[in-house]
Amino acid sequence: MKNLQNLPIGNSSFEVIRQNNLLYVDKTRHIFKLADEGMYYFLSRPRRFGKSLTISVLKCLFQGKKELFKGLWIAENTDWEWKEHPVILIDFNEISHNTSENLEKGLIYNLNDTAACYNINLEKSLLKERFKELILSLYQKTGMTVVILVDEYDCPIISHLGKDSKALETAKQNRDILKHFFGTIKGGDVSNVIRFVFLTGVSKFSRVSIFSELNNLYDLTMNRHYAEMLGYTQQEIETCFTGYIEKFAQEYNQSPDYIINQLKNYYNGYRFSEKDVRVYNPFSVLKSLHEQAFKNYWFETGTPAFLVNLLKEKNWYLPKIEDIKATEAVFSVYDLDDLKPEALLFQTGYVTIKDIRSRLYSFGYPNQEVKTAFLETLLHSFAKGVTDRSRFVFLAEYLFSEDMEKFIETMQSIFASIPYTIESKRDEAYFHTIFYLMVCASGVNAQSEVLTCDGRIDLAVEFPDKVYIIEFKCGQSAEKALEQIKENQYAQKYKSSGKKIFFMGINFDMEKRNISQWKLEK
Repeated sequence: MKNLQNLPIGNSSFEVIRQNNLLYVDKTRHIFKLADEGMYYFLSRPRRFGKSLTISVLKCLFQGKKELFKGLWIAENTDWEWKEHPVILIDFNEISHNTSENLEKGLIYNLNDTAACYNINLEKSLLKERFKELILSLYQKTGMTVVILVDEYDCPIISHLGKDSKALETAKQNRDILKHFFGTIKGGDVSNVIRFVFLTGVSKFSRVSIFSELNNLYDLTMNRHYAEMLGYTQQEIETCFTGYIEKFAQEYNQSPDYIINQLKNYYNGYRFSEKDVRVYNPFSVLKSLHEQAFKNYWFETGTPAFLVNLLKEKNWYLPKIEDIKATEAVFSVYDLDDLKPEALLFQTGYVTIKDIRSRLYSFGYPNQEVKTAFLETLLHSFAKGVTDRSRFVFLAEYLFSEDMEKFIETMQSIFASIPYTIESKRDEAYFHTIFYLMVCASGVNAQSEVLTCDGRIDLAVEFPDKVYIIEFKCGQSAEKALEQIKENQYAQKYKSSGKKIFFMGINFDMEKRNISQWKLEK
């Protein structure tokens, strides 16, 4: 097999990638469209989705580094003028923001560093005035309009969420600093000398100046023309990574199609606009191809503690995550004073758009990686105090091998080990939630609240050759649960699949806080 280009794992510097001949999936068609058609942009995407690399490409483009773009779409298909513009790059991953005072100091240091690169001495002491001074000085010094690139603008806000009231107050103070800071860009003197502004983040916060005062900022987050600018499309996976897929297939003694389907199942599925195009998480794909393994790479890079805390605080019914429906207004904006789980789940990448009908959006997990890893985190959070929390991983094997005795025995053992003190309200919804978390986190293809013509199935677990239809009852009987499955003809949905169909009724005893009865019918 010919030598493969090395993969740019964890590297978001376009300059380093191109100078070292690392594999770069060409996105310059979108970059050109951005730079050619407009001036002020905002783009929100989940973490590790290529935002920093996009910023780096734009920086090199506006610095006129033509040699880095040799062979790429923009160099071969456009008449881009490779002029050198002064660039202000503000990367909030690199700026202290543990307190509002340190955020201000960090921003001032950043502005000073940029000024030093152009041999400019800044004299204004206040942050907003110094930002304006830098922009105007760069224009006067170079005679070229200024480019402003901001990476992860919301980092000083979201890093303080889900902790305590003091941290929330810091988030609000940082938000207000950002409001005044970015308001500088809208000023008349400044706007006359700006060539291009591009901001990225995970979220879109309301009441921040960039979305109110700077109302000419064009939000690309859900724009259909930029739906595939970040992340890899199916075509890009199959054309840019052919050698790695073939190598992976040889390692597994499988066909390349098998590897492609596994990659799709684990890492594809993100949809960001009305255009029905899905993209892969780029970080997970690169790690998977490099290690030749299917693991939860994206999830390992950060645990969403604030999101888990919010779901617990709002007592959110977790199986509902698979069937969220909302209008765009609900999930497209954060408000620190009224955080909506729907907005957080979508903007942080834990759910994605599944369908759009009229103005109503339906959401669900994008792929197996996110679903399994997120639900395992939720399970561990909701089952604190359990001594051996790894037993749930056996549940998938028991269902696959149709060993229901062992399946129920393991379930009962885990339920018995959950301390009563952590949850006083032990109703059907609670038992259903814990059961759902355990089964899903084991890695099987399970769905809650599956809609049929005659009602909703509590839980459906699908394998290539079989499907389990599971109904829960509290303080009734397993027989009653089976009757409901039959009366509502839940099996109808799966009859044409040719799979074996199992009905499973489960009853929870409120006093014993455990499964008291179960029945299985094939």
